[in-house]
Order: sequence, then C-alpha cells, then structure tokens
Amino acid sequence: MKIVIIGGGPGGYVAAIRAAHLGAEVTLIENKFLGGTCLNVGCIPTKVLLHTTELLDVLKNDAKELGITVSGYEADWKTLQKRKTKIIKKLVGGVKALLKNNTITQIMGTGVFLNDHQIKVSYNNNQDEISKDEEVIDFDFAIIATGSKPVIPPIPGSVHPDVITSDAALSLEAVPESLCIIGGGVIGCEFATIYNAFGCKVTIIEMLPDIVATMDRDIVKPLKDKLIKDGVEIFTRTKVESIKEGPDGLAVTTSSQAEEKIVTAQKVLLSVGRKPELSTLELEKAGVKTERGAIKVNQKMQTNKPHIYAVGDCNGGVMLAHVASAQGIFAVETIVGIRSQIDFKTIPYCVYTKPELAGVGLTEAEAREAGYDVKVGNFPMAVNGKAMIIGETTGLVKYVTDTATGEILGLHMAGPRATDLIVEGALAIRLEATVDELMSTIHAHPTVGEALMEAAHAVKGESIHMMR
Repeated sequence: MKIVIIGGGPGGYVAAIRAAHLGAEVTLIENKFLGGTCLNVGCIPTKVLLHTTELLDVLKNDAKELGITVSGYEADWKTLQKRKTKIIKKLVGGVKALLKNNTITQIMGTGVFLNDHQIKVSYNNNQDEISKDEEVIDFDFAIIATGSKPVIPPIPGSVHPDVITSDAALSLEAVPESLCIIGGGVIGCEFATIYNAFGCKVTIIEMLPDIVATMDRDIVKPLKDKLIKDGVEIFTRTKVESIKEGPDGLAVTTSSQAEEKIVTAQKVLLSVGRKPELSTLELEKAGVKTERGAIKVNQKMQTNKPHIYAVGDCNGGVMLAHVASAQGIFAVETIVGIRSQIDFKTIPYCVYTKPELAGVGLTEAEAREAGYDVKVGNFPMAVNGKAMIIGETTGLVKYVTDTATGEILGLHMAGPRATDLIVEGALAIRLEATVDELMSTIHAHPTVGEALMEAAHAVKGESIHMMR
C-alpha cells in the first residue's frame, strides 16, 4: 500500500509515522520545513519566548517575596532568539530522525496533483543528494496536510513593511518601542505578553466584545486584568479603519461606538486568524472539492475522492497542532481498516500567557445555549497551597456540569500549570465522568491539581478548603 502525504507539519509527519507503523510504504513531501508552522513559526518558538517572559515576570514582581535579591539583570532579546533557533533545530532534527527510523521517504519539494492517483514533485534546490529536478509519484492513498497561513485583512495600509504577521513577529532583530496588535485572540494575547515583558508599549485592538472570545468568560477575566495591570491597552468592540505612516510611526485609525481613535505604534501585528494553505496543490486536477477556501472532508477526513484525505488546518476545522496530529492518525487508521475514533468534544484549548488559560468541552454559555440545566463549580487559585508556594495565585478552576446526571460538560482553568492539567478534563469528558467520580479521585498534595478536585466539590457546594 503506497501512501503519499503532502505536508510535514504535526498532521503530516505524525500520519507518516503511524502509517509506517501499520506497514504502509510512505512518502512524505514538504516544501518548506519539516515540523511545519508549529515547530518553526508557531507553537514551539512562541512558547520558548513565553517561558522567558514568565521568568522576567518573577524577577520583576515576585523575586523579593520569594527570598531572592536580584540586581543588574537585563532581558537579552538576541540571546533568546538564539535559544529559540537552537530548540527549533533540535526538534526538527528529531522529526527527521523519526522519519528515517521508520523508513519513510522524505522529499523536500513542492507536490502538485496530476490526477487522483499521481503527484508531481518539484525538488527544492537545496536537496543536493537528488540529481533530478522533478518526479512523478504514484499512490494508492494520499493525505493532504498543508496547514495554514496568516490571514491578511483588507485594511488600507496593511501592506506596509512595518505591518507584520506572527511569522515575522517571532524573529524581529530588536524589540520595537511600541506594537499595535490587531486581533485579541490566542496569538494576539501571547504576543502581547511577550513584547510587553520586554519593555514594548503594547496595544490590542479587538472587534469582538472581549479578548480570547472562544473561551469561558470567567477564565479570560484574570488574563485581561493582568494584561491591563502590566500596562497593555485593550480596546474591544473596536474596528481598524486604516493604517498610515505618520511622524511618530504608524498611525492606526480605529472606530467604535464610543469614538474614533488613532493608535500610534512602531510596528503593527496582524493577528486576526489563519486560513488553509492550498495554493500549490492544483486540487482541481485530482477532482478534490473545496468549500469556503478549505478542503471539504467528511467525518473520516475523506475528501469527495474516498482515497484522498485532508487533515489539520487545510480542511478548515479546528486549527490546532494537536488536532492535526489526531486527525492524521485517525485518517491513517481508517485507510488500513482499523475502527478508529476521534472525539472532538475532548479538544483542549490553551493560551500560554500568565496566567495560563485552558479549556475543554462546553463553556457555561455554550452549555446553557444547548439546553442543559447547568450547574457550575468554581475554586480560586488564591487558596491552593501549591499556587501560594510558587507565587501564582491568580485564576480559578471552573466545572460546567449537567444538573440531572452530574456529567462533566466542560472544564476551564486560569492559573499555573493550566495547560498541563487540562488533560484531566479531556479524559473526564471522554469517559463521560461525573462530578462524584472526580470528587472521589485522590489528587496528590500539595499540587495545583488539587484545585480540580476542590472545584468538583464546589459544584455541590461542598468544597473542603473554601468558606461556605
């Protein structure tokens, strides 16, 4: 069985490895860099920068209370950039080694469909070991995993060289004096955290009523409060009308119900979302259908051509690396006849700011809208022992449950280790666990994870370590 995979990101390379495990003859085609957006200009590099901002926050705000006297430290952006590059190279090298270990043919080049059973590959110039310029590859099955690219909104002036996307924001030679971020979603808030920590004056402009609009309002509030406290200006329900060059940098003209306002910044970051990257595939030659700029798939990740699959961002679903990987594994197992399952109710959503945000399942608003009789349990990080020890007491744990059955519909967290601990909520929802089952599960002490158990007790008004 010959499987060709186009795209070497978290969807593509994970699918390739799983296919090799199951005995397929696998060819992986990547036209830019192994690891895709996630490893090179997304998840990994942003988290490298964010980790340093956490340490800066501790030095600035908490060191004295923690018993550490610090003097003379400074944030070194260039050294941090070198560390970021080093970690990326190590992880990308690891992916390359895994592919080789699993006897997967790796091709660095651009793949285009000739028909629904052939792909023509044009090799990259830097692939010295290949003597030919192009090759036609026959396949029994194909998996498209070409990912996504930043959306460039049609704002007058958005093509200015100082108007950048998240790709460029990761590798600026120096920290700008000021940055205006258009879009207050996950990416926008993470970059606001990074650049604010390095002394940049940051402004966020968001059209929706609040930042990180997809997450539960109760856990977003601690992040919003922290950003404002740290000096980040946030304008919600605000539209950007134009970007023009002014005497002091770029002038970003905005409008809202209240007023028209001009924000001046040295750089402007466009952070309004991403869209599928399909530009090089020539899908029409394979007869693969698209819808609203994304590849149309069914619940099995199949396109209208049953032997051609599309996973990850390119199919226009949830644009997260871990979703792409799960879909890649699911597609491969479907191809070989394994009765696999993928439960989209258990997708964790994470924001790696301080405090960290994480959520899985339904928010309170979504559950009520769906017709559930909702019961909520909250537990504040302020009374969690481990949170006190590490000096991160901002945030809370919140359960959304069905009153009739006690089933957990959603878990939402703001605070330390939230992005690590959210897996407990994902597993609880996957297993249709109830509040009683979470309450009776022993959680280690002292840990931040105890707050999950306490919040479960709080659903019934019986939290042990909170006043009644």
